[in-house]
Amino acid sequence: MTTTRRELMKLSAGALLLTAAPGAVLASEAPDSFSTNEIVNNGHRFFGSVSRGLAQGIESATRRWGKPNAYILGQEGSGAFIGGLRYGEGKMYTRNAGDRPVYWQGPSLGFDAGLDGDRTMMLVYNLPAVEAIFQRFGGVDGSAYLIGGFGFTALAADKVVVVPIRSGVGARLGLNLGYLKFTPTSTWNPF
Repeated sequence: MTTTRRELMKLSAGALLLTAAPGAVLASEAPDSFSTNEIVNNGHRFFGSVSRGLAQGIESATRRWGKPNAYILGQEGSGAFIGGLRYGEGKMYTRNAGDRPVYWQGPSLGFDAGLDGDRTMMLVYNLPAVEAIFQRFGGVDGSAYLIGGFGFTALAADKVVVVPIRSGVGARLGLNLGYLKFTPTSTWNPF
């Protein structure tokens, strides 16, 4: 019996999963931006009861980078003991360039231990074209929670900034350096 990526995340991280709708729209122009209220409202529907932390995270990101021109809603699972791996899937929403499924995976290295499964909203800033999401975004991430937690960080590549906002279950403690690689199809290769 073959275990799919989704089944493994469900079993190992206890993440709540959403089903990404198939289909993709290709566009070469930069997507239009979303207002803070639109992002907060969609985040409330997606995350549910962690609304206050979500609103504060979005407001902080908006003050620093302006209005996002795309966002991703999805789920992910990760685990680490010094070295770690993270796998996720979701859907990227743009105002004028369509919606498309995206997958991400990546390694990390640092003082980090634990497992977690998260619902994730990623705000994307300065995306010049939809295809520009398919690259590696590096950054520093820190986690400290038992049973459940909420947090956000920022990852960058070229002039594009991705701000993952996570709410999930698990136990995680640490600080690590790593990257997320976004792909149009699912893959087990984090490199």
